[in-house]
Amino acid sequence: MSHIVTVQDAVTAFADWIEPTDAELDAIEQEIPVILADVDLLDAQIITLDRIPTELDHQRLRRARRRALAARVALANRTASAALPGGAA
Repeated sequence: MSHIVTVQDAVTAFADWIEPTDAELDAIEQEIPVILADVDLLDAQIITLDRIPTELDHQRLRRARRRALAARVALANRTASAALPGGAA
């Protein structure tokens, strides 16, 4: 008879006392606009899955794509300017 046992590392990797660091929380907070824009884009795409997209659907998709791209550009610019010494971009 073989016994089923858990691997200790796998169990403790998800323990309650392991929380994100302040740096990880700051990184997540910086990425929130990108995440929300991506969610909006997915919502617009999901709406068009079960029907033929109308002109309004196409406009909604274009708008959502532009917002997602703008959020990514803003994040990249913020990250790049923070990485440069003296804040010069």
